[in-house]
Amino acid sequence: MFFSSGPRYPTPSLYENLTVTELKTHSPLPVLTIAIPTWNRHEYLRQNLRQMKVEIDTVGHHLVEVLVSDNCSSDETPDVVREAQDAGLPIRYVRNAENLGWALNFAQCVDLANGKYLLLFGDDDVLCSGALALLVELLTSGDPGVICLRPYGYDKDYKLENPGGEGRVHQFSDASRFLLRISQYFTLTSALVINRTMLRDVDSRQFVHTNLATFHLVLRAALAAKSNLYVEKFLVASKRQNSCSYDYYKVFVDEFWSIIDQHRQYGLRNDAIRLLETLRLFTYYPFYMLDLRTSGLGDLKGTYQALDARFHGRMLFKYWISPILLLPRPFAIVWGALAMTLGRLARGDFRRGITFIQSRVARLLQGSRREL
Repeated sequence: MFFSSGPRYPTPSLYENLTVTELKTHSPLPVLTIAIPTWNRHEYLRQNLRQMKVEIDTVGHHLVEVLVSDNCSSDETPDVVREAQDAGLPIRYVRNAENLGWALNFAQCVDLANGKYLLLFGDDDVLCSGALALLVELLTSGDPGVICLRPYGYDKDYKLENPGGEGRVHQFSDASRFLLRISQYFTLTSALVINRTMLRDVDSRQFVHTNLATFHLVLRAALAAKSNLYVEKFLVASKRQNSCSYDYYKVFVDEFWSIIDQHRQYGLRNDAIRLLETLRLFTYYPFYMLDLRTSGLGDLKGTYQALDARFHGRMLFKYWISPILLLPRPFAIVWGALAMTLGRLARGDFRRGITFIQSRVARLLQGSRREL
């Protein structure tokens, strides 16, 4: 177990008699730290680490370090890590003496990282083939603040459900334009590689009381950098619907916009925030409002009130989002399906949508054959 010069956590260390400097002189600093906070999801972690080894073998172990921060798991997580180490994947393994809560475990990963760049990677997510080679090439040929790797959702088989296709690497010298371009992804840590040199004066634990504990790191790094990159090719497979439960509006309305507003002081322009509001209303919120109505779960009244507090008077809110929340359920579902489809087409998700439908149909057919 390791520690760093950042804030101390209640994590016992095997290196208590060594200074941080002495630890670091034993090996060169990596270009990239891939930090995986985890708790009681050993099967997902096993898949993650197996694919991680394949990727790291293509770029060299000296360039990338893998850090697993185990939040005092009670399952087979230690065995999975040991299995990966025995297979040749060098892992810095931190096992917390007690469960710190997910937000502090994420912040701990930020503080323990040695690499210039950091990827906070979900234990249930997977790097696609060739992702790491491309990423290291980009990291060693420039000095971006944030690199966004385009993600896609998967249910069962991340390889079969990959939408495929090629994609350009887009460079942005305007941070606000970059954040607008990646706005549908920029709360997904697994898709975002952060330049830690842009975060020297940033408190990693500033927002641990929220459900978006590390979102500010992406914003600060992007706003401080001279350039940022968006890789259009699908490179990160993200497990669908696999997070802990939360009230959607409290996270992605109240907390989200509170953090956004606080970043005006760091250079996030008012016109960019206004455009971001428009994008969220048109392309992002319809899916979640539709999910709220179809599932019958969640707080309709609270959601409407939170959105109204932010977007009162906006035509898109009144005529695009409100009907999904206020109409009788059958009409709301029809309107929501239309709004979601148009919004997703507008943000370029046609290929991903087709792949999603194909995978779902294939699974239904497989289930039917088993029944026969």
